Amino acid sequence: MPDLSTLILFALASFVLTATPGPDMLLIASRSITQGRSAGFQTYLGIVLGTYCHALAAALGLSQLLATVPAAYEAVRWAGCFYLLYLALKSLRAAPLIGTRETCPTRLSGRRIVFDGLATNLLNPKMALFVIALFPQFVTPASGGITFQMLVLASVLNGIGLLVNGAVVLLGGHFRVHLGRVSRLRKLPNYLLAGVFALLAIRIATGDRQ
Repeated sequence: MPDLSTLILFALASFVLTATPGPDMLLIASRSITQGRSAGFQTYLGIVLGTYCHALAAALGLSQLLATVPAAYEAVRWAGCFYLLYLALKSLRAAPLIGTRETCPTRLSGRRIVFDGLATNLLNPKMALFVIALFPQFVTPASGGITFQMLVLASVLNGIGLLVNGAVVLLGGHFRVHLGRVSRLRKLPNYLLAGVFALLAIRIATGDRQ
């Protein structure tokens, strides 16, 4: 297991990284605003699971495939792009996400929201490259099994992320309460969520591997 000084240094790096607005924070915020705090935390749960998957893949050497084989990177990149566009279209076609007691639409299941968070995280090849670039700097053979150390670091990253993104969820839920009081804006959350998915898709499609 990494020593205490290593974990503290990694925790500081994790805080800086998670506090910097990025795709995960944007997705969590949009889910919280459009579908409530529960959906925001469920989205983060999916991202947490994705982080563990990336850590395991890095430990097993699978993530290196994305860094060394351009075709593998492109396949994951475009799969993620098309999946996000599918979610954007689905959001636009859905019933208003905010409604009155009589017209309130059927909510997405928690399992589906978690899956969307997991899928968008796994289909972002930059996340895999981020893990294989950062994590090995805090891993040493003398500290135990590589896989175990990777999972410990992923847990630290997810713990710090919970603090940062938890605040985002609470703020998003607070904003949702005020938004729901304006009847003419009940379809606005659909457009917001669709816009977020579309922006993430564009970011993945137009980004490079650096």
